[in-house]
Parts: sequence; structure tokens; C-alpha cells
Amino acid sequence: MAGDTWTETDTVRARQFWEAYQRQHDVTERIGQTAGIDAINGQVWFGASAKEIVAQLEAEGVTRPLYFVRVGADYYFRKGRRQ
Repeated sequence: MAGDTWTETDTVRARQFWEAYQRQHDVTERIGQTAGIDAINGQVWFGASAKEIVAQLEAEGVTRPLYFVRVGADYYFRKGRRQ
């Protein structure tokens, strides 16, 4: 799957994988970290940022698009001011 072919279905699947992962694993010690979720096989990587996770994967020779989320939140990055 190329990065420019990411679909809404991929997002839904990645979120489902993430929900299942959280039911099976205690992630409370990882709150605030970034999780990268593979929408194809559900594999999850953790790091301080999306950039760090991508660098970690590149060092392992792995290149695939991931869905990123901040552990403890339902999003990775939110732009704009709080009201």
C-alpha cells in the first residue's frame, strides 16, 4: 500500500486495531507517547513522535504507512486554539 493510497477504510481498520491493542495491553505507562499502527496487520510501534517511529522503522528496513495517535488521546495532533 503506497502512502498516497491511504483510505478512510485504512483509518477505520487502524483505529480498530488500536482499540483491540489497548484492551489486551496496559498502556497507562505510555500515556503521552506516540503509537504508530499498521492498518494491514495491526502491528503497533511506540516512540516520542511520529518522526521517531518512522526513523526506527527505516533503520529496520521497514517502510509502510502508519496511523499515528497520541496514547491517552483520540488524535495525534490537533491544530488550532482551545476555546
